[in-house]
Amino acid sequence: MCKHAPSRVLRHHALNECVSRAFIAAAIPVKNKPSGLAHKDGKRPDGCTLIPWRGGKPLAWDVTVCTTVADSYLTAASHAAGAVAEQAADRKCQKYADLSAAYEFQPVAVETHGPFSASTVSFLVDLGRKISERTGEPLEVQFLFQRISVLIQRFNSVLFHETFLVEGDADTYPFRLVFTICF
Repeated sequence: MCKHAPSRVLRHHALNECVSRAFIAAAIPVKNKPSGLAHKDGKRPDGCTLIPWRGGKPLAWDVTVCTTVADSYLTAASHAAGAVAEQAADRKCQKYADLSAAYEFQPVAVETHGPFSASTVSFLVDLGRKISERTGEPLEVQFLFQRISVLIQRFNSVLFHETFLVEGDADTYPFRLVFTICF
């Protein structure tokens, strides 16, 4: 993680909170960072439902936001919109493959420039429909996508702002802006 971009962690937590609140709006109880679902490296999924989601299994999810301009993603990003989110979703599914016996796993993979993985879109549509069933508001699916999109845009702005550091270098320039890509 780039030490110059502390807002990456805040973006992750905000996106996870948005997903958790969507479940609550659909009257589906959830647990954030559930114990007992730890991966070999000690990391846990971001959350899980406390009741079955589909097929009699509760759902566990993990959020990831990928930067399409990172060197490691440029090739995939140049081929198709959403390719980076698909790669990130596949990595999350592999990481939590051992949960499949007891839980349905759902990666929530979003690119910093907008695209979602296909499974994330399907999942959010399902979740939005469940909110609509509860509230009677037919636009809940769109509202959910809007909330997530605005959240990503807001944090992109914050992260972009954090990449400009002011250095005092009296020998060359009184103030030199240093630009680093850290999102």
